[in-house]
Amino acid sequence: MEKYYLIGSPVAHSKSPAMHNCAFSKLGIDAVYGLIEADENELPKVVDRLRRENAAGWNLTMPDKTAMCSLCDELSPAARIGRSVNTVKNENGRLIGHTTDGAGFILALKRSGHLISGNKMTLLGTGGAASSILIGSALEGASEISVFYHRPASVDRIRELSERLSSFSRTRITFHALSDTDAQRKEITESSILVNATSVGMLKQGADGSECPLGDVSFFSKDLFVYDVIYNPPVTRLIQIAEEAGCRTENGLSMLLYQGAEAFRIWTGRDMPVDYVKSQVF
Repeated sequence: MEKYYLIGSPVAHSKSPAMHNCAFSKLGIDAVYGLIEADENELPKVVDRLRRENAAGWNLTMPDKTAMCSLCDELSPAARIGRSVNTVKNENGRLIGHTTDGAGFILALKRSGHLISGNKMTLLGTGGAASSILIGSALEGASEISVFYHRPASVDRIRELSERLSSFSRTRITFHALSDTDAQRKEITESSILVNATSVGMLKQGADGSECPLGDVSFFSKDLFVYDVIYNPPVTRLIQIAEEAGCRTENGLSMLLYQGAEAFRIWTGRDMPVDYVKSQVF
C-alpha cells in the first residue's frame, strides 16, 4: 500500500485526507492518505523519516511550504519561482517538489470555460494564494496582470517573485494600491478576469463575511468574469455584487479541488474523479 500525507500545523481541519482517500477508493488504487502535525522546525526530521520509509508523496500546508524547498532534490519551475512547495513526489528516494495551487486555479477556470492565455487579469492581494495565481497565470500566457496591494510593505515579496517570473514569461505585471479607485476602474474595465485573493469577505473571527475588497463596483460589466478564492461563505459580497451586474462568477472551492487533483495526477498519473469527490466530500 502506498502512503501519502499532509504535513503542517495545524492540519486536523483539512479535507485533503477525505478528498484523496475518496479518489483512491473510487479508482481502486491501493493507497492511503494521512496527517502529520509538524512545523518548519520539525520538518527536516519528518521528511528524513518519510524518505526512509519510502512514502510515495506528501502535501504541505503552512508553515512548511517554504522550508520544504531546501529539502527537495529538484523543484518544478513554478516551485522555484514561488519558492514554495505544497506537493512532493518521492521517485526512488529522489524528492521532486511542486506547487499545485496555481495549476489548480488554471484548471478550475478551464473547467468553467474561461481562458487565461492572451487575456488581461486584475488580481487583488499579494499573499500566498495571490502569488500562486500570479505564477500560474503568467506561465499560462496571460497578456497582462494588474496586482493590487493593501499595504506598500506587502508588495515587496511579490515584486521579487515577478522579477524571477520574467525569465519564464512575457506577461506584463503592474502594481497598484488597493486604495487607488481610479486605477481599480481602469484596470478592471480593461480586464477579462477579476480575482479576489485577499481574505476580505471570508467568514472568520471578527468578520461576518459581508465585506467587499473593492470600494466602487459600479463599473462592472457583464463581460467580466469574477473569481473569489474564498469559499466560506460560498457567495461573498463581491460575488453577490458581480452577479447583480450580470457578471459570470465562481468561488474558490473549485481551486481547492483542482489543486488537490493536480497533486493526485503528479503522484498517480491518473485524473482524480473530481465531480465524484466533490459530491462525497463537500
